[in-house]
Amino acid sequence: MEVILLEKVENLGNLGDRVNVRPGYGRNFLIPGGKATAATEENIKAFEARRAELEKAEAEALAAAEARRDQLADVKITIKAKAGEEGKLFGSVGTSDIADAVVATGVALERSEVRLPEGPFRQIGEYRVQVHLHTDVNAEITVLIEAE
Repeated sequence: MEVILLEKVENLGNLGDRVNVRPGYGRNFLIPGGKATAATEENIKAFEARRAELEKAEAEALAAAEARRDQLADVKITIKAKAGEEGKLFGSVGTSDIADAVVATGVALERSEVRLPEGPFRQIGEYRVQVHLHTDVNAEITVLIEAE
């Protein structure tokens, strides 16, 4: 299935690229999410008419993500959780806990933007957490988990 990308998609292509993808990926993810449109003659002409508008929107989104990265550069959050004597938490600290703590500092952050590749934290300590703000913009914050 050939599609035209309406925004930059990680590991696939940039705005305006015509790429071949598997039909299920195009039908179930790219097209319903507004990330792509089918590469028909009619859609190609409509895309070329909207190209400047889409490029402007993409540049604004990138600038907003870079501004948020600058705000997150100095963020160090502390999360208090119940823990045993050896430092093992009763439960865990996950993406929603981290996102809520960052929002409490006044910086907008969605749960889906927090990356925890090794899963939620189950020990007290200090951790570096990756935050994926945009396809091209990543940030890193410090999370300190303390016992209550």
